[in-house]
Amino acid sequence: MKRSNLLTEWLPPLVVIVAVFAIWEAGVALLRVPEFILPGPTAVWVALVKWREAIWFNASQTLYTTLVGFAMALAGGMGLGLAIGYSTLVYRALYPLLVAFNSVPKAAIVPVLVIWFGIGTIPAILTAFLISFFPIVVNVATGLATLEPELQDVLRSLGASKREIFLKVGIPRSLPYFFASLKVSVTLAFVGAVISETVAANKGIGYLMIAASSRFEVPLVFAGLIVVAAMGVALFAFFAIIEHRLTSWAYRGPALTV
Repeated sequence: MKRSNLLTEWLPPLVVIVAVFAIWEAGVALLRVPEFILPGPTAVWVALVKWREAIWFNASQTLYTTLVGFAMALAGGMGLGLAIGYSTLVYRALYPLLVAFNSVPKAAIVPVLVIWFGIGTIPAILTAFLISFFPIVVNVATGLATLEPELQDVLRSLGASKREIFLKVGIPRSLPYFFASLKVSVTLAFVGAVISETVAANKGIGYLMIAASSRFEVPLVFAGLIVVAAMGVALFAFFAIIEHRLTSWAYRGPALTV
């Protein structure tokens, strides 16, 4: 990638991030906000350095539960999305149930998961799975549903079967929707894992934040938030790069892919 393209792509978000932190630090200093209410970025940075070993340990746990839950959502969501997109009968049978299930707040399910599996890693994995599953299903099914009827008629007139149209045209056409759902779902998986950790866990960033807030270690709470945000941005960028490499044919401009 050319140097000018790198500057165009990375400079605007870096400038915005630096500006946000500068405004945050200046606002806290000028208004003399107590640290236990809203610490400035420098106080958060000091907490990050001071508690780096505990943050690293708990961030590793959160990343693990998030990725396992997201992998389950990826496999299940893609399979079910393909089934819904392929069969009208499956669509009519399952879609209302999926919409109803997605309407249930996932935070309300965590206590049930704790009753079933106890406090620990499994409820966090399952919450990450449940919250990131639905967007993948919907996007894959939508991608298959956007295949134009006229195109299908032309392919049938050329002798293509329904299975061939599905495999050779439908699935490739759904890839932009699929990768778009991955970028959304992986950030939702972090949300699900941290929610579960704040309710019932003995390790993880959510557990660390709850423990820190009980001791009024507010800079450490914000340090946990920033670590979660950084991991979410990193995974979002990872899937955006994969999307750009595999489905660049679907976009007319690079700005839509990242």
